Amino acid sequence: MIAGPHGSTPCALPSRPKSDDRPPLLLAPAPAAGNPRPSSCPRGPTRILVVEGDPRLGDLLAKGLREQSYAVDRAADGEEALYLAAINEYDAMVLDIGLPKKSGIEVAAALRQRGVTTPILMLTARDTVPDRVTGLDVGADDYLTKPFDFAELLARLRALRRRAPTLLPDRITIHDLVIDTQAQLAVRAGVPIDLTAKEFALLEFLDRRAGTVVSRSAMTAHVWDDNHDPASNTIEVYINRLRKKIEPAGAQPLIHTRRGAGYVLGLAPGDP
Repeated sequence: MIAGPHGSTPCALPSRPKSDDRPPLLLAPAPAAGNPRPSSCPRGPTRILVVEGDPRLGDLLAKGLREQSYAVDRAADGEEALYLAAINEYDAMVLDIGLPKKSGIEVAAALRQRGVTTPILMLTARDTVPDRVTGLDVGADDYLTKPFDFAELLARLRALRRRAPTLLPDRITIHDLVIDTQAQLAVRAGVPIDLTAKEFALLEFLDRRAGTVVSRSAMTAHVWDDNHDPASNTIEVYINRLRKKIEPAGAQPLIHTRRGAGYVLGLAPGDP
């Protein structure tokens, strides 16, 4: 069942996407008025593979996740899911059990046999213990039964991210630039910075690797999805936008170009 158009609390930031054209994301009835929802913002730039046999539901999930700054690829059957997982590196996977060609159980088992450790959140219309046990035994990390609330799916994805070997802090500070990943808010010298969702995702990706060279290919793999043309100048355009926004006149530069290698976020050597 699809309910109202605002399935989760909007991230409290001046950097949210400019468009308010949100899809009807709730897959279960909304909670009663006055019941607050947890923050639905992802903990870090994340590339997700959504594998859903229902085209409408798959499109809704992908659109909703992109609005939360995730990079999303879509697969409509098990064979396509295995192909995409073989050629791309994903931070998490949302995997439906009832897929054409190969079931979600078969996909999860094949991925684990390949040594793929990507966290898997399995979706199913079946709410029986044997089904859940089978999915978890073949390699799924978590389970969500349809119909579900989109806010719960976001919370479970955040939980999967927190199981990473290194816990990701919610607040990162580089010189006088502060990034709050939970609120999706960037502030420099006490002044909030107005960023789009994609600009924020790119800035956070650089911030979590501050002081190291980040290649274009790494940015493409984790901040953009398969629709991105790696030969385009999109990354350069976004880097220039970030520079204009986080480096106002008189401020010390924080984004530095390493020709032929990539970009570094941080103070230049010798800067106070």
